Amino acid sequence: MLTQPTKELITVPNPHPNRVYTVEMDCAEFTTLCPMTGQPDFATIYVEYQPAQKLVELKSLKLYLWSFRNEANYHEDCVNRILNDFVAASEPRYAKVVGDFTIRGGIHTKVTVEYTA
Repeated sequence: MLTQPTKELITVPNPHPNRVYTVEMDCAEFTTLCPMTGQPDFATIYVEYQPAQKLVELKSLKLYLWSFRNEANYHEDCVNRILNDFVAASEPRYAKVVGDFTIRGGIHTKVTVEYTA
C-alpha cells in the first residue's frame, strides 16, 4: 500500500487542553519547485506551536508537507501557506513556522511566520 501526499491536516483531541505547553517538530525533507526555473528547492521546515483543544497528527503533517513537492512555489508563499493551513486545522494558542531553504544561486533564504490567538 502506497501512501499519497495530501493537503489534509488531521487533528486529534489534546489530552491536556488546559495546560500551556509547546510542541516542536521539524522536517528536513521538504521540497518544492522553483516557479522561475522548475528546479527543486530543498528546505527544513520547523513548526512550533502551543496547542489548545487539538493536536496535529504527525503522519498527516508529513503527508501534507510532502504535497508541496510537485508544486511551483516561492519560499515565502510555502511558509505562509503552511502556517495558514496549520492554524486553520489545529486552532492553536500560538504557532510559528520557519522554512530554512538550502542555498540557491549563492543566497540562503530563511522565512519565519508567526500566529498568536
